[in-house]
Amino acid sequence: MATPIKRIEKDFLLKVLFDEQIPIMVFYNKNEYTVVVEKPPKQELLLRANKAIPGLKIGQRLSLVFDYRGQVITFSAKVLSVKENVITTEAPEFLYKNLDRSYSRVPTPSDLVVHLTFHGDRYNLNFPKIQEYEQDDINVLMDEFDPKDIKQLVNQLASWAQENSSGYKLVMFKENKPNTLEEKIIAETGKALFIPSTQTDLPKIDPYPKKKIITEDIFKRYLESSGVDKVYVEDALARFIKSKRDGGIYSDAWVPILFQEYVIGYIHLWIEAENKPPFDFSILDTLYQFTKVLAFSLKEHGYFERGKVKKESFQGKVVDISASGMLFAYPHSSLSSALLVDSELDVDLITPKRTIKTSAKIVRRYNDASMGYFGCRFTLIEPEDLRFLFEFIYGRPFTDQDASFIAGKV
Repeated sequence: MATPIKRIEKDFLLKVLFDEQIPIMVFYNKNEYTVVVEKPPKQELLLRANKAIPGLKIGQRLSLVFDYRGQVITFSAKVLSVKENVITTEAPEFLYKNLDRSYSRVPTPSDLVVHLTFHGDRYNLNFPKIQEYEQDDINVLMDEFDPKDIKQLVNQLASWAQENSSGYKLVMFKENKPNTLEEKIIAETGKALFIPSTQTDLPKIDPYPKKKIITEDIFKRYLESSGVDKVYVEDALARFIKSKRDGGIYSDAWVPILFQEYVIGYIHLWIEAENKPPFDFSILDTLYQFTKVLAFSLKEHGYFERGKVKKESFQGKVVDISASGMLFAYPHSSLSSALLVDSELDVDLITPKRTIKTSAKIVRRYNDASMGYFGCRFTLIEPEDLRFLFEFIYGRPFTDQDASFIAGKV
């Protein structure tokens, strides 16, 4: 996923662009241009192009890319003035590195139509819903748990829990809605409530690359959003931990069972006395593996069948596109709320001469007052379709250098 560059690093790179006269590639109206920074950047960038850019107007945004020590960096900038080969733009608010896409996006050609369809099955379920979820390759989890027999799967959990805890509960939200504080916070966040020891505080840091646990900061924000005055949040958290301790709980773990964007239930494990070692992160790892296999098993046995949504294509407004991805917008709705990071889509790119069928994964999303915006990376596209799309978008032949560039996934 593209990473925003920190402000200090951004300011340094903008100065380097001027000091070293690093060429910046600009894509506009299916053409490529090269610009360099003419003056040390402050509130504005003064760019000199290698040739005039026909049709460029004040208020338009340019997509710009440059290479700094082997790292491809991109940004966009709003045009403030144009005089022959000299362009003044606003200084960019963000620069991005670690690109998921291999080419810069350009404005969408007017004769391109894009149809989108959810890849795989989608569901509309009466369970608590979270804003983001991650998809996993379930096949890598099959060695430890067998999803074919749900009863046997639950027995496996009971046997394992007996060895590692004082007790456990498996709760589904189908009949029982979130009621306790613990249930409500895991249903809202989709993360595990993990208290290794009630003699200390909640974890302050989440060690997982894709965040999985409710840290102390997340818990405090939840208390505030639930009506606890900010002044009393520390006390409320302390009372929560103390109530566990007073109830004889020594170590506590509540792990949500996730299915797509839904929290369908949870597993609760606890240790009541100090005759067992406290939970560590390996307990969470095993529980998360189990919940994923359980959700998969429930799907395979038809547990969610009544909520399956009929597949229908839809048209998003494609803001810009590249040979390796696109950004599209869709009005706020139940459909757009289901378009989450890691959601996969089947895509038809319809041009006057050819229809390209591909797949795409949403890698970023953000909202404004009326629309959701979704950045996608194409995941499956035939080589001949890629070549055609490249030439259709950029208006020039696809070269060996371009092929090497995309193969490197810069």
